[in-house]
Amino acid sequence: MEGDVAVVVYSEGSKGFQQECQQTEDLTNGHSKLTPVLNGLPPGNGVKENGSANGSSYLRSVPISALKQNGILQSLAAGGEQTKAEEVNSELERAQQEWDALESIQPVLVEDLTPCALISFNEALQHFQTTDLGDLLRNIQPTIRRTGLAAITHFLFGPPRLHKELVEERDLVFAIAQCSLDNSQPVHMRVLQTIYRKLTCTRTDCPRYGPHWENVGFQGTDPATDLRGTGFLGLMHTLYLVMDPETLPLARDIYKLSQHPVQNFPFCVMSINMTRIALHALREEVLSKECNRRQQVVGVLNDFYVATFLHLYQLWKSEKKTISDSGYVLKEVELYAKKNPKQILRRLESFLQERRVGIGHRTSPDTLSHSNPSPGDRESREESIPEARSDLVP
Repeated sequence: MEGDVAVVVYSEGSKGFQQECQQTEDLTNGHSKLTPVLNGLPPGNGVKENGSANGSSYLRSVPISALKQNGILQSLAAGGEQTKAEEVNSELERAQQEWDALESIQPVLVEDLTPCALISFNEALQHFQTTDLGDLLRNIQPTIRRTGLAAITHFLFGPPRLHKELVEERDLVFAIAQCSLDNSQPVHMRVLQTIYRKLTCTRTDCPRYGPHWENVGFQGTDPATDLRGTGFLGLMHTLYLVMDPETLPLARDIYKLSQHPVQNFPFCVMSINMTRIALHALREEVLSKECNRRQQVVGVLNDFYVATFLHLYQLWKSEKKTISDSGYVLKEVELYAKKNPKQILRRLESFLQERRVGIGHRTSPDTLSHSNPSPGDRESREESIPEARSDLVP
């Protein structure tokens, strides 16, 4: 039996005109075609196939199966109101699904984030020992250049020269002092995080930039801006102070004083100033004799840095210094440390020894060395203080 099955779909155009699509399916050959009819007029009767009549549009040719699958026939038959209702219900259902998904999300606490591993001083030093610092080494000034009478006087009466086998280690120190903080170096970032976490007794890392750095004594939101003059060596010395088990209690004592409501000072900036004094002492060959005796440079410089910081701490706390006295105190400390390197190192050794046997846990560090000082220490201190004050007189 041959014949055509016609399906007519009515929809309302933009101006109220009915549109109808008539599909004629040829049952003999299985092919179908969709003939659009607009207000009862097929294309060619004054209506363009791809156009519109009286401003209304019509449906393009699609198979009936597709119309059934997409629910277009049902929605058109039910009317526009039902379509809108279904759309609203669909939106509500989607919103409910999204809300249910939000409820299942668990917040991630900062404490749950995996912090970077703390780094020791030796590991950080090994990084620089195995890094090519050739460009930095060409720009260092390990000693003061003297000419004429000053050179002769220094040769005859000055400190001994550093042994040749220690020159390379000394130059490495000055190269590190030329190195800037590099965000792309994992070792650099670990050093920074280790200092922060050891001082604040926290277990999590902190952001690279932010006001939290001021809590440990940097002057702004970026510690790198405070490293001028000492480079990365300033951070290396602070790392040594907080990572050595013997000096960590001292570091926290100094840090506690730096938070005092009256005697406060920026801890890390003050530490960097101690590094600057140590570098000057090394460059002026004040430490050469001790380096030669111990056959090392880095170890002597570390101890001299800690000893200088201890001396400043004792002076600051015992004499009730405030930040307004910092310029004078720094000059006094530098003058005393460079004139008496042997005494200041011996004082540190005594302080650490007393803590080893338990005396330091019951006695404040500022009373350990100032009580019953040796005659040499007393004379050196009496000589250094007037000279330091005279330097401040305009």
